[in-house]
Amino acid sequence: MPPVALTIAGSDPSGGAGIQADLKTFHQFGVYGEAVLTLLTVQNTRRVSRVEVLSPGLVKEQIEAVLDDIPPNAAKTGALGSVEVVETISELAGAFTFSLIVDPVMISKHGVPLLSRDAENAIREKLVRHAELVTPNVPEAAALAVMSIETEEDIRIAAMRIRDLGAKAVLIKGGHRAGAPVDVLLDEAGFLSFPADRVETRHTHGTGCTYAAAITACRALGHPLRDAVRISRAYVQRAIQSAPGLGSGNGPVNHFTGVEF
Repeated sequence: MPPVALTIAGSDPSGGAGIQADLKTFHQFGVYGEAVLTLLTVQNTRRVSRVEVLSPGLVKEQIEAVLDDIPPNAAKTGALGSVEVVETISELAGAFTFSLIVDPVMISKHGVPLLSRDAENAIREKLVRHAELVTPNVPEAAALAVMSIETEEDIRIAAMRIRDLGAKAVLIKGGHRAGAPVDVLLDEAGFLSFPADRVETRHTHGTGCTYAAAITACRALGHPLRDAVRISRAYVQRAIQSAPGLGSGNGPVNHFTGVEF
């Protein structure tokens, strides 16, 4: 049987982010993908005009149905929407026997909040402790660590603060900082940097979802965490470089780019 990966996240009808991006990425990595919906959005490459969060009971029943029949080898969370949904997933995650990647999605590429302030606190206080890896961008890391991030040293301090919340490892993505993007991983072996060249493009919609989904797929395949980050970082870089140019706003990356293990 093929390895199985689960995404617990929101829906992007334009296909660039959320569960749509996650499932495309799982498929490209040769992993069977499952999806639990947490919220629905009305969006395209130019705007997000509506967000509807599903009831925590419905989210819980979806997860239980999946675990009862086709349990995953690894899972990820994305946009969760409400404190009740975060708390529900956190309660279930305490019994997970597989890797959990937490992508703390807080704001859409268009600047629309996808998480309430109370839900941010719930991720920090209740969900992060169950994560094998947390994958915030710089603004999300600043929110989780409750500090401002300006320098390389700030990134390291923020990573340590987030790990102190209970996560086994933290990957802070550097795309929001000026200059060449450098991702910084903190795990049990210490710090490791993943530098890359910045691609001048507006087609970066869904990069965070895709990155976390790729790591999840790698963990489902059995790759060690550091290798999973390395493979996934290179995949995302190629996906940005070969973006298909769809849409008149922040277009999607190329999920069909090749995977190099």
